[in-house]
Amino acid sequence: LVLLVLAVLPAEYGIDPTGLGARVGLLRPLRSAIDLETPIGAEAQATLAVSEAPFRSDEMTLTLKPGEGAEVKATMRQGDTCVFSWTVEGGSVEFDMHGQRPSGSGGEVSYRKGEDASSGHGTFRAPFDGRHGWFWQNLTWEPVTVTLKTSGFYSEIEKL
Repeated sequence: LVLLVLAVLPAEYGIDPTGLGARVGLLRPLRSAIDLETPIGAEAQATLAVSEAPFRSDEMTLTLKPGEGAEVKATMRQGDTCVFSWTVEGGSVEFDMHGQRPSGSGGEVSYRKGEDASSGHGTFRAPFDGRHGWFWQNLTWEPVTVTLKTSGFYSEIEKL
């Protein structure tokens, strides 16, 4: 019951009877899809105003032969955010989510790596201007299909 009142209600339902959810960052204001008249908060407006990239959504499908790898990167400015979800059909992959600064200003930075993965999901905020994305490699004996879905603020996304 304590966990429900202190964590679940603020994080999932936007109800914070104790005020602790807001203090520890769990409180998530709810907005109904029908309630379009409610303005977004000043903090969210400030975050959105910073982005020079348009909001966009993309979906990309890649088929990888056994042993083959592929890379997809989005061009983002520092502070831009995107939500991503990728899934693998027909097996699993090794992956590396990483970023690359513009040429002449540093190398690649790895954010997360994994093996034998069949999916990955999350929200990403670019820590610097550059290209950020994923590398997948099929280490199985059969072809696999990777489907990547992204939504957010980035100027372009492409398979390299």
